[in-house]
Amino acid sequence: MTHKIDFLEKIVAQKKRDVEVLRHALANNQAHPLNKLLQKGPQKKSALSFVRALEDSRLSVIAEIKRCSPSKGVLAAIADPVELASCYEQSGAAAISILTDHSFFGGSLEDLSSIARAKEKQRITVPLLRKDFIIDPLQVAESALTGADAILAIIAILGESTSTIIEEAAQWGLDVLVEVHDAAELQVALDAGATIIGVNNRNLKTFEIDLQRAFELVEKIPNTILKVAESGIANPQIAERYYKAGFDAVLVGEALVLSHNPQDFFQKISSCKRS
Repeated sequence: MTHKIDFLEKIVAQKKRDVEVLRHALANNQAHPLNKLLQKGPQKKSALSFVRALEDSRLSVIAEIKRCSPSKGVLAAIADPVELASCYEQSGAAAISILTDHSFFGGSLEDLSSIARAKEKQRITVPLLRKDFIIDPLQVAESALTGADAILAIIAILGESTSTIIEEAAQWGLDVLVEVHDAAELQVALDAGATIIGVNNRNLKTFEIDLQRAFELVEKIPNTILKVAESGIANPQIAERYYKAGFDAVLVGEALVLSHNPQDFFQKISSCKRS
């Protein structure tokens, strides 16, 4: 019998090692920028509201800077993430998602910080989501330091401790996109106080996609919660189906980085109708 790789287990194990490396760096360098920030204590930064960016009456697109994936390898050689983020914004993106995991997705905190610096210079004017595998409150402070406006919290990883991450994020002025995969995880997200819930069609253990997953869960999410469909949004037609089903936004990565004409994708999205 072939043993399938459990991608989530491998990712979390590596993320624990990454956090320990960060702790070691902080312990051995009091001048580390994160140490300086932590010494000041949690403080709300002047972040752009990720929530408000998705409250448009039209379908919002969270456009992702995605270099590679564990299941497909290298997707795109992104030489200038700032240029790509600017292209996405000019095309109509409501927010930019930046994958910062290096070991499995080829991203980096430098990708996020470079786009954040461009935001400070008004080259980018939409909120930035740090897309990573958050397992520790230290990563929340790190996200604030690096220029994120929002972070991803995955129920499959955090479970009941999701509420702690949401509270920590609030201290730093960050919004939280809480990711779920089934009804049980959805209830945990609601109990944790999530205000934005993303339904990921991708099984994080196998990385297989089931587009029906989001359709099955959307009706269980209260109307007061912003709803985001994630993974497998390969074209505007799929996005429109999710919009009609009740989602407020879609998170699109592979389809955009692989597209030769992302502007066309956004143009078709802008004409999506709910009824």
